[in-house]
Amino acid sequence: MAFLAFQNISKSFPGVQALDNVSLEIERGSCHALMGENGAGKSTLGKILAGVYRADSGEILLDGKPIKPMDPLAARRLGISMVHQELAFCPNLSVAENLCLGDLPRAAGWVNRRQMRAQATAMLEQIQADIDVDAQVGALSTGQEQLVQIAAAIGSGARVIVMDEPTSSLSTAESERLFRLIPQLQSRGITIIYVSHRMEEIFHLCDTISVLRDGRHVATQKREATSPDRVIQHMIGRELAAYTPAHVSRNPGPALLEVRQLSSPGKFNNLSFQIREGEIVGMAGLIGSGRSEAAQAIFGLDPAATGEVYVAGKRLEGSSVDEALAHGLGFLPEDRKRLGLVLTMNCRENTSLAALKSLTRGGFLQLGKERSLAEEYSARLRVKTPHIDAPIAGLSGGNQQKIALAKWLALKCKTLIVDEPTRGVDVGAKAEIHQLLDQLACHGCAILLISSELPEVMALSTRLLVMRHGQIAGELERASLSEERVMRLMAGL
Repeated sequence: MAFLAFQNISKSFPGVQALDNVSLEIERGSCHALMGENGAGKSTLGKILAGVYRADSGEILLDGKPIKPMDPLAARRLGISMVHQELAFCPNLSVAENLCLGDLPRAAGWVNRRQMRAQATAMLEQIQADIDVDAQVGALSTGQEQLVQIAAAIGSGARVIVMDEPTSSLSTAESERLFRLIPQLQSRGITIIYVSHRMEEIFHLCDTISVLRDGRHVATQKREATSPDRVIQHMIGRELAAYTPAHVSRNPGPALLEVRQLSSPGKFNNLSFQIREGEIVGMAGLIGSGRSEAAQAIFGLDPAATGEVYVAGKRLEGSSVDEALAHGLGFLPEDRKRLGLVLTMNCRENTSLAALKSLTRGGFLQLGKERSLAEEYSARLRVKTPHIDAPIAGLSGGNQQKIALAKWLALKCKTLIVDEPTRGVDVGAKAEIHQLLDQLACHGCAILLISSELPEVMALSTRLLVMRHGQIAGELERASLSEERVMRLMAGL
């Protein structure tokens, strides 16, 4: 008998059938992969198990007994925990308060803060995460937030842990630490449901692979009985052709983005580089190296930053987002929900947000023009949504990422900073975004690409800047790129 069984699970949202009669079984102590394109239903199935959503129909069996977790606390009592792709904590509370929130240690009716800090420290030590337990969660990087979530799941004594894109914001070193931890959890009898788009992780970690497509269960196979190409065919219903970027064989034009001695106290120091027309320049580095902070400063989001930024030869005076936009500089941030999207708006409104000036006449928004623009980019990026006026909060993470990117494409920026552009995006959509970035470079855009995925940043970049401790540790030309050289620079070897 299977340890965990989903039987005929269905779930719908307004205009979307997220899951349609899904049945699959998971063995005790296994690491079971859930794969599929964005919107296939992977996260929805995990959230039903974790009590975040309730199934419309069907049944879940745990150890042969029917369960119906009505909320995350009920799921936790059943020994089920979830590591969410997005932030699932109270950002205004400390790391210790968040980690102990469900079971605060008390003494004489008061919270025992000393014991709370000790418990939180012990939970973080289990995954060897060096994070200050007194720090506010809202002040952590996305990668650090992910580590705290993993610590919370493991520290709760769960029998089943759903990991939804757990490495999407982790550095290579942090990911490898997680990879070492998962077999240890399995040896303790903990069952892992691993939701990821990263094929190399799946085939390294998982015993069994289940594929969902359009809300339906397509296949479940043992790892040794399948292959990455076969899994991709199950996921997208077609073969995925290899892609070599075209811009790398073209001669770049003049510099469109130039950074001179850019510094910000405690974040990065004395950064100088330039990106020419038709180039994609990658930026790699461990989390905390200053990559994302540098991108935010270039875009005018860091009032403490000093130095000079030039766009198309014109200097940006002061830290001003309005000025960056006026000079044709766009920025796709790492955290789409906090910085890239307005979750209370719909898909159409988010797509047009940066381009409103070009869509207004006499102070009034031209709704027809806005709709045409949003529909054009929704079709171009193959966004899965029931209609362009659907709430963006109801879309899958990958489709939200596509809308966040569409916003800057709609503005027709000639200079673009993209930070983790394929975070949480499936293999088919990732290939489409890679082709799109290549096409933009071929049409004369200058792109700064920041990514934690070394294969991605190496495959797309003309040159690669490696950050370490807030400084550029080295610059590598495409011909001399190798994972070993990049990782040695990142680690300071």
